[in-house]
Amino acid sequence: MRPIENSQPNQNRKQETKTKMTQTIDRSQIEALVRNVIRGTRDAAPAKVADSLSGFSPPGWVDGQPNLRVSISARHVHLTDEHVEMLFGAGSKLEPDKDLYQDGFYAAKQTVMVVGPRRRMLPNVRVLGPTRPFSQVELALTDSISLGIDAPVRHSGHIHDTPGCVLVGPAGTVKLDHGVIRAARHVHMNFADADHYGVKNSEKMQLVVKSKECGVIFEDVLVRADKDAKLEVHIDTDEGNACNLEAATEILLRKDSCGCKKK
Repeated sequence: MRPIENSQPNQNRKQETKTKMTQTIDRSQIEALVRNVIRGTRDAAPAKVADSLSGFSPPGWVDGQPNLRVSISARHVHLTDEHVEMLFGAGSKLEPDKDLYQDGFYAAKQTVMVVGPRRRMLPNVRVLGPTRPFSQVELALTDSISLGIDAPVRHSGHIHDTPGCVLVGPAGTVKLDHGVIRAARHVHMNFADADHYGVKNSEKMQLVVKSKECGVIFEDVLVRADKDAKLEVHIDTDEGNACNLEAATEILLRKDSCGCKKK
């Protein structure tokens, strides 16, 4: 018979050996799992990015390509919150009537009368929303002639040293000391559109409109790039009529060969 005192140490040694083996197996398994997770994450990441990119479509794009739209921007007015209340009554807000192509912008239900020198006027001029920090009236050349106002060609927001007018609404009037312009032609686009055409914000482009016997090449189309914009050229009613836009057979937007930039 073996001594009793020797049985416990042997048993302890077996338990320690078994415990060490278990710890070794557990650690190796954990390390293997970690390696697999890291390897799987690394291998899967490009696929996930590729899947994300393949499903991404910039605003306004169709079938992976920019979708050019040319819109005639008729006479309209932009108002401040203060002027909305002065024209339509205390507490009045612009009421959206029709969404414009650019997200977040709309034609409001409200209209105003624009009055120029010698009481010449244009009734029912549409207000566009949302409101702005300054009020501005955008006209075509024939509109400004009709009103007797020498409106300069300006890009939106550049209203310093411009003539004013009187706006008449159902609840009051507003006298603008400045803010009447002929809106310069421009193109809204997002950054993917800009990359596609090889242009940057504030550069100039050309718009080629081909129509029967009255095709026109519009120079100095200002690029207005924004991450959320859709590809859309804005020209005024005179320009739209000059090229017979409604009957156009081909429309092309291209980079200005001279590489001119807005100063």
